[in-house]
Amino acid sequence: MGKKRQKSQVFNSLSKKQKKHLKEFGEEHPFHDIVTEKAEKIQVLDLPESPIHSSAETDDDDEPEQKSAYQKLLSTLSHPADRESEEDESDDDDDDDDDEEEHLSESSIGDEDDEEDHEEGNALTMTPEEAGPNEEGENAMNDETTGDKFEDKEHESQFCLENNFSGEEEQEDTGNTNKLDDIEDPFKMHLDTEISEEDVKIIAAGTKAKTQVKWPRLGTLLCSSPLARFGPIGQERDTSPLAFHRVLETNWKSLNQTTDSKGAEEDVSALQVELLAVMGSYRDLYFPESSPVTEGLEVRSAYCLHALNHVLKSNSSVLAHNAQIRENQAQSTAKRNKAGVEPQDEPRDQGLTRPKVLILVPFRDGALRVVQTLISLLETKGKKMDVSNKKRFKDEFGEESGGTPPNPFRPDDYTALFSGNIDDHFRIGISILRRRVRLYAPFYSSDIIIASPLGLRTMLGAEGEAKRDFDFLSSIEMLVLDQADVFLMQNWEHLLHVMKHLNLQPLDSHGVNFSRVRMFNLNNWAKYYRQTLVFSAIQDPQINSVISKHCFNYRGQVATKNMPAAGSICQVLVQLPHVFQMFNSNSFMDQDARFQFFVDKVLPQYRDSVMSHTLIYIPSYFDYVRLRNYMKKEEINFASICEYSTKSEVSRARHFFKKGDKQFILFTERFHFYKRYTVKGIQNLIFYGLPTYPHFYSEMCNLLQTGGREEASWTCTALYSRYDAHRLTAITGAKRAAQMLQSEKPVHLFITGEKDT
Repeated sequence: MGKKRQKSQVFNSLSKKQKKHLKEFGEEHPFHDIVTEKAEKIQVLDLPESPIHSSAETDDDDEPEQKSAYQKLLSTLSHPADRESEEDESDDDDDDDDDEEEHLSESSIGDEDDEEDHEEGNALTMTPEEAGPNEEGENAMNDETTGDKFEDKEHESQFCLENNFSGEEEQEDTGNTNKLDDIEDPFKMHLDTEISEEDVKIIAAGTKAKTQVKWPRLGTLLCSSPLARFGPIGQERDTSPLAFHRVLETNWKSLNQTTDSKGAEEDVSALQVELLAVMGSYRDLYFPESSPVTEGLEVRSAYCLHALNHVLKSNSSVLAHNAQIRENQAQSTAKRNKAGVEPQDEPRDQGLTRPKVLILVPFRDGALRVVQTLISLLETKGKKMDVSNKKRFKDEFGEESGGTPPNPFRPDDYTALFSGNIDDHFRIGISILRRRVRLYAPFYSSDIIIASPLGLRTMLGAEGEAKRDFDFLSSIEMLVLDQADVFLMQNWEHLLHVMKHLNLQPLDSHGVNFSRVRMFNLNNWAKYYRQTLVFSAIQDPQINSVISKHCFNYRGQVATKNMPAAGSICQVLVQLPHVFQMFNSNSFMDQDARFQFFVDKVLPQYRDSVMSHTLIYIPSYFDYVRLRNYMKKEEINFASICEYSTKSEVSRARHFFKKGDKQFILFTERFHFYKRYTVKGIQNLIFYGLPTYPHFYSEMCNLLQTGGREEASWTCTALYSRYDAHRLTAITGAKRAAQMLQSEKPVHLFITGEKDT
């Protein structure tokens, strides 16, 4: 009875036109085809259950599902419009017979299945929790903006490289590409060069020929070349015009987009020209003089221009080849009946996945400035870029309304670093095509990925986790580490984790056309073609280690090596004796030798009550924990401040130390980096390790004058080993550091405030 009642209800809901359509359709298409159609739908719904990849990651899956004629008919049956008026008409219809009832019995079952599938499909579309692990990776912000799932099928088809061809705009780009071929475009030369297995063995062995050259602005450049045929960069900067994409040819000279006091537009600086020359050679670059106050803005504009140029050339090449392939297919179809027509090989112009450029920045404000720079470079006079999801991007990456104003008592570098949105958990994909920019693009449809190490780490996951994805990093051709020194203050392990997952073979094909994949990607040699650009404000051994252990560019590396003549000790404003004590160490990571030397030689000198008000500056948090536990065990009267201390704990520690109730105070470098608090009452200063930032040394020494004590009682002691050469040079200067490291004396004394300092 239930089935008959249901059949009659569905039957009565049909109009004359729908009944006639159903009869004609039943005659043309057997109803057993419903089973095949439903089986395909079930397969699509099961795809998000994959622990690694989602069906929406490929460009093919992002396209709208092609519905059959029967599915279109069922969608019209479920439409509720004019349903009441059609019931009256269905009662007067006498043309329906038993044949229609048979059709109706099967169509009603199909309707039920279709409604169930429709509900499940809506759940998959609307609910982020049920979308599977890959939707998190594709949206790049799913864990941060729950419920706001990005779907834009129209833009997906517009930005899909596989489905687009070179139109009138791209015809001009193709002509520009041919023009660049005449002058030996470095982009094409770099990717088209084929290396052999012998070359790979030489690069993996780590043997490099090193030479030094000097340029006017960058100074001394240390060039390392693993292969003999790719020698060092020229002694002088190449004066030939840089090979830019046609879209950037007229815009790159207005790179800085600022005006001086007279209202004239600023030209490209000498630093930017030389940086572009090095980056244009597709060698790895390490520039450790990128201060956020001075050179930071110029450096960001330069690498954004280089990355954008790389993406535009790559996409233009793919679109031009798409048009060429379509034309060849049309010709072969026309000549199919003729003999002697051989199929042509498709050009190899792609990687295993689409993302080409990865830019790592520490804070959201840095990502905001990078995107703004990319858009400004693409915009020409009178034409604005079509940027999708721009408002959402500004809301999530812009500075929060009602934020705290900058503190005038903080130094300039602090204001430059922490002036905007300082959230360190983010990731966003950007696709660029036909002078349009798509923000929040799925990673597997993106050209550029901008993220923080933490934002990528939560997506990459760890070994053994079910929800992890790193295939989108398999074909990265350019890696940019901006403000790499700030990564040291966050969590260096996150960056190392990302570096280990770069250019690995993907676990899934992601719908790639293997006939167009470059051979070095198929051979798992992508890391030998990746260009790595590292920009930092300081020299540091851990940054050097990343370059030496994770960068294998076959064209070699270029690093600036300019020794400071005067160190930050010259910025100490108070008259203070500085005692530098050297201890023996077996390696840079040998912390046992430092701890033992401090406990046996240094700490006993300050245990006397006369040596009160002693601040111990500790760069590493692990050393801080070790020293704190030791002082607790020895029942030493001390207070402590670290980056994890609450405001109340910090206030109590500063108060007790100033009054003298606590003889020692342990002070971590990361707390000083993020807060820059003033600690009053310091009379004795001990640097357990030399500061990572050289100006932190002078800042801490200048805190002595805030206590109101006599200068005669002030002391400063710093510990160092021969592995602290970079930090020692930045503090004392190159000449003094060389003398201290080569001297047989373990103790050296300097006094600031005198003329010879």
